[in-house]
Amino acid sequence: MADTSLTPPSGWSRLNRLDKAWLAVVLIPLALLIFDTPKFIPAMEIVAGAMAQTGIFILIAISLVAYVKASGADNLIAKAFQGNPARMVVMAALLGGLSPFCSCEVIPFIAALLAVGAPLSAVMAFWLASPLMDPAMFTITWAELGMDFAIAKTVAAVGLGMMGGFLTMGFANTPVFADPLREKPKVGGCCGVKAPFSGTPEWKFWGDADRRTIFRNTWVENFVFLVKWLLIAYLFEATMIVYDTTAWVGQFLGGDGLGTVLLSAIIGMPAYLNGYAAVGFIGGLLDQGMAPGAAMSFVIAGGVSCIPAAIAVWALVKPRVFAAYLGFALLGAVLAGLTWGVVA
Repeated sequence: MADTSLTPPSGWSRLNRLDKAWLAVVLIPLALLIFDTPKFIPAMEIVAGAMAQTGIFILIAISLVAYVKASGADNLIAKAFQGNPARMVVMAALLGGLSPFCSCEVIPFIAALLAVGAPLSAVMAFWLASPLMDPAMFTITWAELGMDFAIAKTVAAVGLGMMGGFLTMGFANTPVFADPLREKPKVGGCCGVKAPFSGTPEWKFWGDADRRTIFRNTWVENFVFLVKWLLIAYLFEATMIVYDTTAWVGQFLGGDGLGTVLLSAIIGMPAYLNGYAAVGFIGGLLDQGMAPGAAMSFVIAGGVSCIPAAIAVWALVKPRVFAAYLGFALLGAVLAGLTWGVVA
C-alpha cells in the first residue's frame, strides 16, 4: 500500500523557500515590462552598463577573498587581540575594517575570542568596523562611488571601531558593560565555519587539494552573492533614474547639515538590505541629488545595524550591550557624515 503520510509541500511553502533576493531580481524587471513597457529597455540598459562597469572589480574582489580563505590568512587576525588593551582596540578596529569575514562568520570568531578572555572593548572595535568594509566591499565601492568615497568609508569604519572600543573601555565598569555576555555563547555559524585560531597560513595553497576546493567554493559562492545583490542594487538605481526621483531625493537628502545627515542615518539603520546592494543604491541616490555627507551616514549606520551584523552581536551579548552597539553606530555615522560633507 502506498505511503500517504508524507504530503507534498504546498505552493505557499515552496514560495517561502525561494531566495527572496533572486525573486526580486526577476519581479522588478517583470513589473516594469508589464506595467510600464516603454521604461523597460532604458532600465535594463542602465543595469547592464552598471554591471559591465563593475565586472572587473567583482572578479578582483572575489578572487582576493577566496585567496585569503584558501590560504588560511584569516587566522592571523586573532593576534590583534593580544597585549596592551589600547593597542588591542586599535588593531581590532584596523583588522575589522580590512578583514574578509562575512557577518555570520563573525559570530563564531567573536564567540571564540570572548571564550579565551579577549576584552569587550577590542571585540566592540572589531564588531563595529567589520561589517562596514572588507576587500570585496572596497573594490565594489571604488567601482561605483569612486576611490575617494571608498577610502573615506574605510577610514570611517576604522574610526568608528576605535571610538566604540575606547568608549567601551572607558565605561567598562559601568552597569552597561558589566557582565556583558549571554549564557554560554556557542561557537558556530551559518557559514559552517569552525572556531578560529587553528592552523597556520599556507600562502602557496594551490599544492593542497583541500585548499584548492576551498578556493573554488569560496569563489563561486561570493560570485553568486555579489552578482545577486548588485543586480538588486542596480535595478533600484535604474528605477530611480527612469522615473526621475531627483526632486524627492533633493528635498529630503540634498543638504549637508546635521538634520539631513541624522535623517539619513536613521533611515539607513532599518532600511539597509545588504552592504553590496547599498553601494549601487547610494550611487543612484547621489546621481539624483543626495548630499555626500548623507550618503556616508547612510552606509555607516546601515552597515553596522543591518540584520546579519546585528544578529552577530545580539547572539552573544545582553540587550544593554547591544543597545550601546547601536548607539555607537548612530553616533559614528553622524560624525562620519558631517566630516565627509565638509571634505567631499
